[in-house]
Amino acid sequence: MEPKNQYIPYKMRIASITEEAPLVQTYRLEFVDEKDAEQFTFRAGQFAEYGVFGEGESTFCIASSPTREGYLECTFRSTGRVTKALANCELNDIIGLRGPFGNTFPIEEWYGKNIVFVTGGIALPPLRCVIWNLLDQREKFGDITIYYGARSVNDLVYKEELEEWSIRSDVKLYVTVDPGGETSEWKGLVGFVPTVLEQNPPKSDNAVAIVAGPPILIKMGMPILSKNGFDNANIYTTLENRMKCGVGKCGHCTVGKTYVCKDGPVFTYEEVLKMPAEY
Repeated sequence: MEPKNQYIPYKMRIASITEEAPLVQTYRLEFVDEKDAEQFTFRAGQFAEYGVFGEGESTFCIASSPTREGYLECTFRSTGRVTKALANCELNDIIGLRGPFGNTFPIEEWYGKNIVFVTGGIALPPLRCVIWNLLDQREKFGDITIYYGARSVNDLVYKEELEEWSIRSDVKLYVTVDPGGETSEWKGLVGFVPTVLEQNPPKSDNAVAIVAGPPILIKMGMPILSKNGFDNANIYTTLENRMKCGVGKCGHCTVGKTYVCKDGPVFTYEEVLKMPAEY
């Protein structure tokens, strides 16, 4: 079967809508055409263009794992014209999807290794794809440790999954909220994610770390891991928030000579350190 023209969107039906946090929703999308469903494949770390017909497209990750077939999931915050139009969609509405685009996390290279995730707020969705990819083949990996935080309790996404991960014996989970963001019912940690990471450092032996979040979290979190013995080539991130067209045509995502959409969005800390300071 010939690959689909990357400029022609798949038609996707909204099969379910989950309210994650204020202005943040998760859509489960199913292919309208069964042949498209059979043809479509992706890997953890890749992204797509999600479009509302007549409004435009917006770029964000595929938040579900390729180990879970029959649907795709995306999580987004309503901030601009397209995402607001997406947020106004209803159950069974049809939207467009183009992709997948970008490079991937080298999961097969991580077999037998300990995996550490460091993330915050709405940056959990791209790592959720990887987390479930690993958990669905749990026997292939060592320890799995997750550090996750948000500005407030209400801003935590995937609350039911966080609860599920917290009671698993094969996952170590640190969930924190920023000072002042807790409630009287909150029983978790209080503090910024880099602080919690520094106070509870993971072991770097035979380990890989994946960091995603706002630039300040990446800027502060990666050096903490490096200082604790993680090789810079074994620390990964995703810079997908810089992308627009997804295929290296518009130039919006360039950092120096790097096209984030084509050369990334997955990069190692070693590669990030070579980028101009503009990021």
